[in-house]
Amino acid sequence: MIDNFSRRILAWKVCGTISFESTVSILLEASGQAESSPADDPPTLLADAGRENVNRGVDELIESGVLRRILARTGIACSNSMIESWWRVLKHQWLYLNSLDSLATLRRLVSFYVREHNVHLPHSAFRGQTPDEMYFGRGDHIPEKLKEARLAARRDRLAENRARSCERCE
Repeated sequence: MIDNFSRRILAWKVCGTISFESTVSILLEASGQAESSPADDPPTLLADAGRENVNRGVDELIESGVLRRILARTGIACSNSMIESWWRVLKHQWLYLNSLDSLATLRRLVSFYVREHNVHLPHSAFRGQTPDEMYFGRGDHIPEKLKEARLAARRDRLAENRARSCERCE
C-alpha cells in the first residue's frame, strides 16, 4: 500500500498465496497510519479490480467505513499506477538481482527495499526529499540545502578547472 501524495509505503506483506485475509490485514495496517481525524472522510483506496481487491473481506471492510474504495480503470485521472510503478522498480531493480530461494529471503529483501525507499531514497518530484520526509513533513529544508550544495559544487568545480593548466599553456 502506497500513499499517493508522499509515495511512502504504508504497509506490505509477502505471502505464499493470495488471500483476502492478507489484503484486509494490509489495508487495516495502512489505514491505521493514514493521517486523518474522525471528522475527516476515511482514506481512499485506489485499487484495480483484481480478486485480491474485490472480495467478501475487502467489501466488508469498505462497508464498515474504515476506507473508501475507487476502482481504477484506464483513462481516469486517478489510478493505482503509483504502486504499480513502485512494484515494477522493486522487481526489476532489486528482487531480480538477488537469489529468491525462499519466502524468508523474499521477506528480508522486500523489507530492506521498503525501508530504503521510505527513509533514504530521495525523490526528484519532491526536490530531493524522501517519502518519509514528505509524509511526516520533516524535509522542508532539503530542497534549499541541496540547492546550496549544488551552487557550492559548481563554484568549486569552476575554480578547480580555472586553476589547472596544461604543459602547452604554461
